[in-house]
Amino acid sequence: MAGGIAGGITGVGPHRFALRVYYEDTDLAGLVYYANYLKFIERARSEWVRDCGVDQTTLRAAGRVFAVRRLTADYLSPARFDDLLEVRTEVTGFSGARIHLHQEVCRDEKPLFRATVDLVCLTDQGLASRIPADIRQKLFPAQE
Repeated sequence: MAGGIAGGITGVGPHRFALRVYYEDTDLAGLVYYANYLKFIERARSEWVRDCGVDQTTLRAAGRVFAVRRLTADYLSPARFDDLLEVRTEVTGFSGARIHLHQEVCRDEKPLFRATVDLVCLTDQGLASRIPADIRQKLFPAQE
C-alpha cells in the first residue's frame, strides 16, 4: 500500500483500513505501544461496520451494540513512528449473536500484529441478543 490513508471493502478478501503512526502512538523507544494495536484494530472494525452500511448510532438507538467478548493477540514485529500501516479485517464465522474475526496490522504487506476477535451483540441491559436480520444481511451478504 503506497500513498495516503484509505480503506474500504474491495469486494474480495478482507476489509482494509490504513492509518499512520503518530508520536502519541509510540513509547519512549519510538515503537508503537502494545495497547495501541488494540485501538488500531478497534478503529478498523468500526470502519468495516460503517463500510458495510451499518450505522452504529442507529443500532445503539435500537437497543443493540457490539462488544468484544474474547480477543487473542500475537505481537510479531514492532511498528514505528511515521509508519503507514494497514489493518485487515476478515470475518471467519458468525452465529446468532456472535461474529468471529481475524485482524492483522501490516506494514508493506508484512504482518506486525495478529488478533482473533469474538464480538457479541448485546442489548441495553448487557444481555446477548441475536444479531438483527437486516444487520446480518449487511455484514455477511455472501453467507446469508
